[in-house]
Amino acid sequence: MADLKDNTVSELLDGVWLDPKESLVQQIYTILMDCIVNIRLKPGQAMSEKEISDSLKASKTPVREALIKLEDTGLVRVVPKSGTYVSPISLDRYIEACFIRLQLEIGAVRRAAERNNDLRGVLNLETTISRQVKALADGDDQLFFKFDEALHQSFFEMAGISGVWQVVKKSQSDVYRIRHLKRHYNIRREMQVIDEHKAIVSAIRAGSADDAEAALIQHIGSLEAEIDSLSSNPELLDYIELLNSSGKRPGQLR
Repeated sequence: MADLKDNTVSELLDGVWLDPKESLVQQIYTILMDCIVNIRLKPGQAMSEKEISDSLKASKTPVREALIKLEDTGLVRVVPKSGTYVSPISLDRYIEACFIRLQLEIGAVRRAAERNNDLRGVLNLETTISRQVKALADGDDQLFFKFDEALHQSFFEMAGISGVWQVVKKSQSDVYRIRHLKRHYNIRREMQVIDEHKAIVSAIRAGSADDAEAALIQHIGSLEAEIDSLSSNPELLDYIELLNSSGKRPGQLR
């Protein structure tokens, strides 16, 4: 498949309007974050404050504040005397995000299984999978991703710890970026994902915390497996900072 398309900021923001009744900073932040996470703005791409301001018909102050928020989340880098750039996908942040999600979600699915008498919660999980299956059949990648996230969020809600999902989600930007990269390069496993989701939900319905944990680990995978997956798909590595804090590359991390 061809490399990612080069979209200018102006092209991406063409036709996007800000609601003057809502926080301009939050709206600009959300719009730009969506462009970055979905790889419409590529890692390393320059982001001109003026171009954003002109495209959104906003003053530079809310744009600057939105870029500061993006810098705080690690999605952009401000280089003195040079400009603002979309950050490369960080191997460190990616591995840390996978670890955070796995550890916290293990606790969620175990607790959800212990609360399997919540039949409404179980039905919600099963309905979400059915909707994800339909999205796959319809070829709707965005809807498939939406229901994927909804299912994982529902594990935390059924466990009675919905606020923890927000903690998880805030750490997942680079996970989402790699997911979209894989989709672009046709590295897909949607049917396997659905089967794994069904296994997790089946274990929750049966009230087996151990089986739910095992099914989740099978679904998310080990950190070593993630590193191997990246290393075996060199087309992805152009967008990833390969060196971690110890100065090693992915193949040397184990």
